[in-house]
Amino acid sequence: MDTVGWWSLVRFAHVAGAALWVGGQLALSLVVLPLARRLLAPEAKDSFTAAAGRRFGMLTGAVFLPVQLATGWAMAQHRGVTWASLAEPGYGRTLAAKLALFTVVMLAAAGHGIAHAGHRTDLARALAVVSLAGSLGVVLLATALPAT
Repeated sequence: MDTVGWWSLVRFAHVAGAALWVGGQLALSLVVLPLARRLLAPEAKDSFTAAAGRRFGMLTGAVFLPVQLATGWAMAQHRGVTWASLAEPGYGRTLAAKLALFTVVMLAAAGHGIAHAGHRTDLARALAVVSLAGSLGVVLLATALPAT
């Protein structure tokens, strides 16, 4: 495979991973959970939503996060990004903002899981909203970055 094809594959994996993560959050929040609340008995709803959340969290940790980190790091290296360049106007600052927001999103998602496991429903819901809104922000920032 030539260099152009290789980097196209790396970008595709990065974008597809982000789409699956954000799409999964949207599908759970807007489709699965409302239907579970409406159609399932309270005990079944709690069991189902907890299992769905655990599965999504496991996929995030085992697939999504490693793919995003590996492909993001590879694209940054390919572009010649350095710690110093993250402070430069344009690409550097936009990438820095994307990375900072991505970190907030991952912390909020982890906090959501911890809060949910601790039966802190209001906190879990607030952290889920922060994670989803932040994820949309990460995608918005990503669209401002040129292809590497």
